[in-house]
Amino acid sequence: MRKLTTVLVFLASIISTFAQTLTGTELLDKAIAYHDPNGQWPTFKDSLKVVMETPNNSSRESIIYLNLPKEVFNLTVKKEENTTQYQIEQDNCNISFNGKRNFTEEEKVAHRLDCDRAFMMKDYYTYLYGLPMKLKDPGTNLDPKVVTKTFKGKTYLVLKVTYDAVVGKDTWYFYFDPTTSAMEVYQFYHKEADNDGEYILLSGIETFKGIKMPKTRKWYYNKDDKYLGTDILSRPN
Repeated sequence: MRKLTTVLVFLASIISTFAQTLTGTELLDKAIAYHDPNGQWPTFKDSLKVVMETPNNSSRESIIYLNLPKEVFNLTVKKEENTTQYQIEQDNCNISFNGKRNFTEEEKVAHRLDCDRAFMMKDYYTYLYGLPMKLKDPGTNLDPKVVTKTFKGKTYLVLKVTYDAVVGKDTWYFYFDPTTSAMEVYQFYHKEADNDGEYILLSGIETFKGIKMPKTRKWYYNKDDKYLGTDILSRPN
């Protein structure tokens, strides 16, 4: 046991020394080289399937189509007996609910059938499945200092990210494998001093257009490690 502890301490010291030689931008470039080695994200055009599983709730299936060059986003959400479709092309938005484009005010409120929701979902899926490449977007502020942190028993190289006020107010941390530079955890806080927000554990890989995306994302609260749910990525049938 003593020998194992000595080895782990030695490895941690090597990783810490390596972190001191990297800038935030250099670490991000290494991560992008792992996840998007051929630089395909700006021209990405493909469909994704995401199944969300949450405690004490039925699963939700989402089919997402992204065409970034043409600014097209289509989302079809199936949950229980309902199907909602959001379609965005540049600034134009269309919504249908169970095949209808006209729905009652009660349906609109209960199922959030509005274009604000559509654009929010576009930003949400584009951001999460575009990571770490999206960290190159304007308004993203990378901490120049890379730190090491042990999280859930593994030591990572960690990049701190904040955003211009017009982009977002949360503080994010991205955890990268020190050997491969693969992104394996990310974490955000609304107010870090309160230990609020969530962390997300990533595992597995699905490859779309040469881009390595995390297959499974498990969400937890920072404050008490409460499990919130799991997203599972696959290719539509």
